[in-house]
Amino acid sequence: MSLCLWLSFLAVPALAGPPADLEHMAGQMLLVGFRGLEISGDDPIARDVALGRVGGVVLFDSDVLLKQPGRNIKNPEQVRRLTAALKALAPLPLIVAVDQEGGRVQRFKARDGFADTPSAAEMGSWNDPGRVRGAAEALGDMLRGLGVNMDFAPCVDVNVNPKSPAIGALGRSFSSDPERVALNAEAFLRGLADAGVLSCLKHFPGHGSATSDSHLGFTDVSVTWREAELTPYRLLLARDRVDMVMTAHVFNSNLDPDYPASLSRRITTDLLRGELGFTGVIVTDDLQMRAVTGKYDLETTVRLALDAGADILLFGNNLAYDPDLPTKAQAVIVKLVRDGVIPESRVRESYERIMVLKNKLQ
Repeated sequence: MSLCLWLSFLAVPALAGPPADLEHMAGQMLLVGFRGLEISGDDPIARDVALGRVGGVVLFDSDVLLKQPGRNIKNPEQVRRLTAALKALAPLPLIVAVDQEGGRVQRFKARDGFADTPSAAEMGSWNDPGRVRGAAEALGDMLRGLGVNMDFAPCVDVNVNPKSPAIGALGRSFSSDPERVALNAEAFLRGLADAGVLSCLKHFPGHGSATSDSHLGFTDVSVTWREAELTPYRLLLARDRVDMVMTAHVFNSNLDPDYPASLSRRITTDLLRGELGFTGVIVTDDLQMRAVTGKYDLETTVRLALDAGADILLFGNNLAYDPDLPTKAQAVIVKLVRDGVIPESRVRESYERIMVLKNKLQ
């Protein structure tokens, strides 16, 4: 479909959009990172957003490969210009996401002129859900003012291992008590919702016991994982307050002897959707983490994620960088369907869930 044809839909009310053909549906399933503090019509991300090759973007403050700050974030006014420009190009409402948990995981940092947010560990220590809700609402107000409508938070990993390099050691868990995690996470969810920002529980089915970091390689929690790590999900999903759940790249042979959670049908579809009853959007963790790329190529990764039941495939495009990644990933989805490997109905199911989620965007 031509750029002009896609842009012609900009005048159509949100979600009326173009017909839901396969290419269009595949594009909505992709959420990607990109380089640049500003965008012009010549930038790959501008082209991909306008052509509907992606349904969302994720912002980072630092470029991992270039080892330098200023990837997408410089100051509040610059971020507002960037997000407005991207949204103006999109034929459908665009998810603009960020990892803004608080503490050590904040893309919008005080040093760049943004309000600081306490870590989950600090908020959990307050023993005051009302105060947590207020902090999350303040965070949500900031995000919404910047044009960000999705926060990849809260982290509901139980602090099983306080030295876990990706969770406990970074203060990303509210508590070692799963019910206390759920209590504080619900307050956080409510606070973001009060501000009109979507939220995302992570990292299913639990990353808090891990002794290694899935950013860096294979992460096996088969021995350390506890059934109690599902408790926050059971409690929060039962209250129907969850916009999105992110699956982790952790491997747990007790749940699936073959694949990490993000690529596992047993965990994504049978456990999260079947046993726990989640009907909303499931997003993978960054599919360029070495826990995935160390073993699978792009086509295999996409095939496994789709077969597992993921709705949105996240490519941070930061641990590795390819300006043409959206084109390649969309083409893989289309090829898998046309080759009969993945049924088109599987893609349409995800597309429909994503459209329901996008109806909430502000």
